[in-house]
Amino acid sequence: MEEKRVEDRGMRQGMSRRWRRLAVLSVGLAMAAGVAMGAGLAEAQGTPSHGSQAVGGLDYETFGRRLSPAPADPQITAALRQISAERIRKTIATLVNFGTRSTLSSMETDLSKGQGVTAAADWIYGQMEAISQQCGGCLEVRRDTFVQPVSERVARPTTITNVYAILRGTEANGPMYLVTGHYDSRNSSNSDDHGAAPGANDDASGVAVSLECARVLSQASRKGHWPGSLVFVAVAGEEQGLYGSMHLAQLARSQGWNLAGVLNNDIVGGNTTPGETLQRKDRVRVFSEGIPATAGPVQQRRIRALGLQDDAPSRQLARAMAAAAQTYLNGLHGMQRFTVFLVARPDRYLRGGDHMSFNTEGFPAVRVTEWREDFHHQHQNVRMEDGVQYGDLLQFVDFRYVANVARMNAATLATLAAAPAAPGGLKIHAERLENGTTLSWNAPNPLPGGKFHYELVWRLTDAADWQYGKDVPADGAAEGRITVPVSKDNVIFGVRTVDAAGHRSVVTTVEVPAPAGTQTGTKRGWESAS
Repeated sequence: MEEKRVEDRGMRQGMSRRWRRLAVLSVGLAMAAGVAMGAGLAEAQGTPSHGSQAVGGLDYETFGRRLSPAPADPQITAALRQISAERIRKTIATLVNFGTRSTLSSMETDLSKGQGVTAAADWIYGQMEAISQQCGGCLEVRRDTFVQPVSERVARPTTITNVYAILRGTEANGPMYLVTGHYDSRNSSNSDDHGAAPGANDDASGVAVSLECARVLSQASRKGHWPGSLVFVAVAGEEQGLYGSMHLAQLARSQGWNLAGVLNNDIVGGNTTPGETLQRKDRVRVFSEGIPATAGPVQQRRIRALGLQDDAPSRQLARAMAAAAQTYLNGLHGMQRFTVFLVARPDRYLRGGDHMSFNTEGFPAVRVTEWREDFHHQHQNVRMEDGVQYGDLLQFVDFRYVANVARMNAATLATLAAAPAAPGGLKIHAERLENGTTLSWNAPNPLPGGKFHYELVWRLTDAADWQYGKDVPADGAAEGRITVPVSKDNVIFGVRTVDAAGHRSVVTTVEVPAPAGTQTGTKRGWESAS
């Protein structure tokens, strides 16, 4: 029909036969191009085009299998079932009853007995000690106390105390995984160190997660310690500028902790403001950096050039959390279905949190936060104004929701502690042009004590999580190596270690080292509060 319109137009305008033929030919070529474009689009969408025949399968599908959740470990499942919403309620209520937990209140001497941040620190330390006694002294309970110098939000030198407990694994130099919340609070004024600052959601909820994880996982360890170590933490100084977590992250670096993952739970109370219809109680957000905070300009350019801006170790940790939820919180183990919503940015707009202190020191760290926050209940004086209740009060916390967040954290911690250490030094060998891909990596350090294998994983470059996998035997060599007929141009590759029980390590992706002689590190570009 298009050809006829061109011909008629040519006849009306007195075109020569030659030009009519050229016009028809041009339209025909355009139509053919349109068909070719349509065929290409159909192929890209996975549907065969008309008049074409599939030659073969897609390489990324043909030579691997679709990934499925790992098998559940009965020991971990039993521990998750012990998490108690009622115990979480009591923990949060006790912290609220300290009146204020302002970090600045540590320097005040006129507070009533049992009030203030120091009393809260003592109580948390006592809880850690009691948990340790119940597991036969399995925890190393410690204080990290220091004096924070004068700064923008600290008017005078101020004592800050972090409380933490270590559950040692069987591997002396094995990976360590840390869960934390901040126990300090604030109201409308950062400098108010006497006024009520209940901090029920921000962040007594996160401290309750850390304590509940300590309780159930320390008990689970009595049946047999895992290779990796766990660290249960409550920090202070968050509202003044992340000072507590910064000091602890620097301590971990100076003491050589093999810190492979930090889970920062901040505002995980599942806000229950009456009339809120958009809150979701079946999921929690997990924020993570895509490019390491320590990457310098040259390293960042190389990361982007390779398309690895979505593959920092922190992003792999977030994916491991999602995988743990798929294994244990899928509604099949007597617990409510609960999912992880991955957010591909370090934190929310205009905000920051303690995970960033660990990121700055080069440790993988993520932030866990409820689906939808209510800012009437954050950093506010307790008051009723125009019919609206302000203040971070206990009545707005959903303890069953916090229990689900605790289960998700505990599942992640236990899975990673039970798994072998991750491989290192993943390389793609691209010395010549070819469609296949040759990869090599270093064996995990330390080597697992039992039987294990590797799993090569990959995903399309626009996929949020790993999609395909292929098992690779581990023969005890110092290096693993494989060649697969999957184009490295079209996918992102990673590798992880899997033990005989199916525990999977965090995925290792291609390393982009900093050029020799360059400095790494970054300044925080976010608001340093909650």
